[in-house]
Amino acid sequence: MTPETVMSIAYQGMRLTLFMGAPVLLAALFTGLIISLFQAATQINEMTLTFIPKILAVFAVLVLAGPWLIGLITDFTYRLFVNIPSMVM
Repeated sequence: MTPETVMSIAYQGMRLTLFMGAPVLLAALFTGLIISLFQAATQINEMTLTFIPKILAVFAVLVLAGPWLIGLITDFTYRLFVNIPSMVM
């Protein structure tokens, strides 16, 4: 296995991690931002107010993007296992 192959696999793995984490993190970020703006506008300083909407937003994103995320990880794993024989030589 050449160093280029290792770097290519590492790059693909990091890219996959970014693609899998980004939708969930962005949903939590935007939900938190909207709730924070609401709290600032109404002067409600309840720290626990952000948890339930964030959990619901993350759950909704996982339900909606779940098939795509599973397809990404399945495709990456399949390509990795298929290319094992060429990596050994």
